[in-house]
Amino acid sequence: MATDASRAEGTLTAEDFRRLSAFRYQLRCFLRHSTDLCRAHGLTSLQYQLLLHIKGMPDRDWATVGELAERLQAKHHGTVALIDRCAEAGLVERRANDADRRYIQVHLLDEGARLVERIAELHQPELQHLRDELPVPILPGGGY
Repeated sequence: MATDASRAEGTLTAEDFRRLSAFRYQLRCFLRHSTDLCRAHGLTSLQYQLLLHIKGMPDRDWATVGELAERLQAKHHGTVALIDRCAEAGLVERRANDADRRYIQVHLLDEGARLVERIAELHQPELQHLRDELPVPILPGGGY
């Protein structure tokens, strides 16, 4: 157990490292499982995440390219290319924004909605496992 003095100096204990390692391991297992689920349904992990972020937008059923880039933590041009691939696959479509023509709305098509709903449903057991097992390593001062 760390003393208050060692915590104040930012020194991590062996237990801190154990929890951080376990957290990273569980996170990595979830991501691998997610990638496998996506591949089994003909999507890349990024395609699924794009569909999920559109479906999960608060108070509306579409997203802008900028919003999607932020949620994916990706460059604008990379997000545009991902949207292009999803549009070619019949998963999303672009629509002009009536209020501001500078912004394009990205909407799910029926096949994109079907896939994101199915894959999200299949993630539920693994998410429950994370809720039960994940040792979130929050340290005093908020650092990971």
